[in-house]
Amino acid sequence: MSEKLKEFIEVPQEFIHDGQQFLTRCTKPSRKEFIQISKAVAIGFAVMGFIGYFVKLIHIPINNILVGGA
Repeated sequence: MSEKLKEFIEVPQEFIHDGQQFLTRCTKPSRKEFIQISKAVAIGFAVMGFIGYFVKLIHIPINNILVGGA
């Protein structure tokens, strides 16, 4: 019983310790790094948007043919 209680207390303490270590290792990105990440995200959004647009563009005529314009 004592070991279970000890483990029950130890797990959150270990989690908090690991979290603190993670936060101390984290650094704020430099301006150059931030702009580079922002550009990559913007390009990803644009690519996914164009893919979605073209899929929708192709889907509408095919759907009209299959459904028959009902």
